[in-house]
Amino acid sequence: MKVKKGWKRSTGWSTNILVLLYFGLAQYYFALTVGSSQTLSQFDATHEPHCPCVLDLPVFRKPRRPTFAALSTSTDGARAPFAIRAAASSAGTYLSSEHSSIRVVEDHIWGSTAVARGPNSRNGAGGGIFSGVQDRLFEDRNALPMYKDKPYAYPPSQRHRSLWRRKRSFGFVLVVVSLLYYFGAFQKHHDTVTSSWSWLTSSSESGKSADWLGRRQRVVEAFTLSFDAYSRYAWGYDEFHPVSKKGRQMTPSGMGWIIVDALDTMILMNLTSRVTHARDWISNSLTYDQDQDVSTFETTIRMLGGLLSAHYLSNEYPNLASIADDDSGAPGEDLYLEKARDLADRLVVAFDSPSGIPYASVNLGKYESIPAHDEGGASSTAEATTLQLEFKYLAKLTGEKDFWDKAEKVMEVVDNDAPKGGLVPIFLNPKTGEFRGHNIRLGSRGDSYYEYLIKQYLQTNKQESVYLEMWGESLQGVRDYLVTYTEPSKFTIIGERQSGLDGALTPKMDHLVCFMPGTIALAVTEGLTEAEAKKSGHWTKKNEADMQLARELMQTCWGMYKYMATGLAAEITYFNIADPPLPESAPHQAPADFDRDPEAEWRKDFDVHSLDAHNLQRPETVESLFYMWRITGEIKYREWGWEMFKSFMNYTAVPDGGGFSSLSDANKIPPVMRDNMESFWLAETLKYFYLLFSPNDLLPLDKVVLNTEAHPFPRFDMGPILSTGWQRKPKAVETTAA
Repeated sequence: MKVKKGWKRSTGWSTNILVLLYFGLAQYYFALTVGSSQTLSQFDATHEPHCPCVLDLPVFRKPRRPTFAALSTSTDGARAPFAIRAAASSAGTYLSSEHSSIRVVEDHIWGSTAVARGPNSRNGAGGGIFSGVQDRLFEDRNALPMYKDKPYAYPPSQRHRSLWRRKRSFGFVLVVVSLLYYFGAFQKHHDTVTSSWSWLTSSSESGKSADWLGRRQRVVEAFTLSFDAYSRYAWGYDEFHPVSKKGRQMTPSGMGWIIVDALDTMILMNLTSRVTHARDWISNSLTYDQDQDVSTFETTIRMLGGLLSAHYLSNEYPNLASIADDDSGAPGEDLYLEKARDLADRLVVAFDSPSGIPYASVNLGKYESIPAHDEGGASSTAEATTLQLEFKYLAKLTGEKDFWDKAEKVMEVVDNDAPKGGLVPIFLNPKTGEFRGHNIRLGSRGDSYYEYLIKQYLQTNKQESVYLEMWGESLQGVRDYLVTYTEPSKFTIIGERQSGLDGALTPKMDHLVCFMPGTIALAVTEGLTEAEAKKSGHWTKKNEADMQLARELMQTCWGMYKYMATGLAAEITYFNIADPPLPESAPHQAPADFDRDPEAEWRKDFDVHSLDAHNLQRPETVESLFYMWRITGEIKYREWGWEMFKSFMNYTAVPDGGGFSSLSDANKIPPVMRDNMESFWLAETLKYFYLLFSPNDLLPLDKVVLNTEAHPFPRFDMGPILSTGWQRKPKAVETTAA
């Protein structure tokens, strides 16, 4: 929303006066409750504002949906200062120091109402002194002219008042008149036709002529809206519920789940004030010395990965979100690395099993490993084999080879189990090192095993060929056992073999599977563009076929979005296939475009069950779009990403400056919200949108590798200390479907 000199005529004179009366009432109430002897400035001096951010004035017209976009432009169309652009929503706006006293009084008046709760009262029950007044005054709360719900006073008493009270009333009237004059109430009003969401519906240039840096700025604004809402209502908490505006801890003192996970995104976006705020919290409040069981996998990829990435970016890109405490030789130079090392020392005990397969959980404070509470204590295969990038990079930074040895031992154990077709069941027994069950899928509990095969090869500058071999075998196994085509339109899908490779193929794809198109393309070119790879002299027919498979799967994943009413994919999608399923070699040609007709033929191929229709703000599809754009240079992948981003903005935004929420049902309009913002919304989804719309020299793919939580690490040479400590056993690898 733009900051304007005049008010919109549609607001109405009575409403405008109420707005101004509010400020007088706030001052009046302050005098009654705090005391005439204490000035606002004195009161402010003893009540620190909730956030150190320096932003601008609140906007007075409450929008029908949360606003952030137009703040990036001043009233005359020029770029506004960052302090204004960063004000992501009216309700989430932090006041500058000259207005912080007003905000404190507001919060004091509103008590514990949902819209007013700050970080120190976020979990209180509603009911400030004016609770419910607006409901009685306005039947349509969405039509309220205020930037957030404000109290309205009851009529004053008519009883005789003492002289000092009458003087105070006169002062109140004087304040109101002054404010009326200040805000132009006695001047001619001008219509200001603005809509801070106009870019969602306005026609814009597409393709190469599009303003991609402008679109990238929209992503920054979405991020700041999300993070500022979290900062205001749940700072320091591990979970954020944007609808109820509450936070919740996962551990007694908090893990920094959102702060650490989002840290490197803020660095890349050059959000210095927010990085400073986060860094201060990490330095002064974050401790891992807590008697709490945590997930080995989730804590490693999000927290350890986030800290290591922040360490890398702050050194590799010192001009991004530059902070003096990070400078070489400064006392806090190694803050992120020191925190990472402390956390890793607690997590590494998970590997102390008879087989070397890590246990599912650890107790941070007790340095104890804990087996899973289900599946006979088995660990998820993906979780056990998606710790390697993090611990290997830490070993490189610290010289502690033990981190390296424990992480790579897992890969040896898995490979010694000789999985048929290179495809692994989704559970591993930490005691025996053997697979448990026969369920094979590239969705949950299986996905990132395959992702980390090729990324381990790339992380050490292609010096560990064993992981390239394992990746090649697995991809061939996917072709032989899991790839088929839908009916009637012949989309390419990766199904599941829930009873093993000799069992039936289930035509089901988790959204998680959509990491695969981008990962395939990355494996083919090893981070180069497709054009560069073809000129290298090593391009093969298999490379060509793999790129075609990546393109076809990318089309299917995009179809999972186009199928839904909101344009946001379901958590799980089923497909119609032939019986028996068509082999990977069967002729097929899916439609190039998705007809918008609700009765279009292609829609018969997709099927979303009601219990699977939720959308968790997952990043896998935009992740693959990012890789496909960088590698192929085909502009459609950027355009698909832009359309997807607009759907997120349209249907997941929370009113009253709450940020964005995951959805309980993405196939209904208006959608049903889950009242939860996932940390990977900030760490992955918005980061991949940002990178998709950025120039290709930001995090070049031939120089970095991103972990499964989108935390970038550098590629490096192993050096004299680190080396591959195991060799594959000779075995026959079957790659032909029965």
